Amino acid sequence: MSEKNGQSAPKPSIDELRADIKQTREELGETVQALAAKADVKARAKEQVEQTKQKVKAQAVEATEKVRDAAAAAAGKVKASAADTADKVRTSAALTADKVNNSSTHDFALEAREQVRNSPVPLPLVLAGVAAIVGVILIIRGSRR
Repeated sequence: MSEKNGQSAPKPSIDELRADIKQTREELGETVQALAAKADVKARAKEQVEQTKQKVKAQAVEATEKVRDAAAAAAGKVKASAADTADKVRTSAALTADKVNNSSTHDFALEAREQVRNSPVPLPLVLAGVAAIVGVILIIRGSRR
């Protein structure tokens, strides 16, 4: 109801006042709801817990997939290493059989002992096999939970 240039502003009608009051009440209601949501710590905490659960589940699925891939790769390496070792053993056995036919038993035993001592293949192969088996067992147990 201020005056401008000597004229007073026209008075709003009752309908305009009611509409203005209704709009103000709606805005006030929205503001109160927003404040209540911010003040509801329990609901916000539950929402945060749920989000954290979802993140952890996603990370667990991703980790499981990585472990499965690593186990499959390890198994492939073990198979390749086992095949190579089998070929070496066959070759060594053939050579040893030839030597047995051509030499005495004592010389054969000494040479076989030296070959076993100098061969670095069996220990890494056994360790790789054990690691692959442990990985597969862990994957299977993890997927059951």
